[in-house]
Amino acid sequence: MDTSIIPLFLFLIFALGMSLVMVFSGRVLGPRRHSAVKEMPYESGMDPIHDTHRRFDVRFHLVAIAFLVFDVELLFLYPWAVAAKRGDGEIRGIDAAVADGLISSRYLVFAGAMAFLVLLVIGFIYDWRKGLFRWR
Repeated sequence: MDTSIIPLFLFLIFALGMSLVMVFSGRVLGPRRHSAVKEMPYESGMDPIHDTHRRFDVRFHLVAIAFLVFDVELLFLYPWAVAAKRGDGEIRGIDAAVADGLISSRYLVFAGAMAFLVLLVIGFIYDWRKGLFRWR
């Protein structure tokens, strides 16, 4: 067996073992008191007293999607900003990738980041036009 794949197998075995331990420990150690109140259906903080096919307000979901769009952008922009920083005489980050021939220039990486920001601005304008930021 190739020794470079052993850490992957160890990780998979550990993840599977931990998930099984957590599931079964909850079943073994958890309380088992059943009552009529616990068996009642419960949906999003409210008792389901209406028909399931009624219309409901989706503003919460729109705000959640907007949060994901504008918050997850930091997950992509922060590493780019750290890698774009020039070193103190030491070649690292994007400059090291250019020196190794992985990318052709710093400007290509910058153009990719700006294209990502343009898509975010388009999403922001779309949300604004749809009235997502108006609190009613």
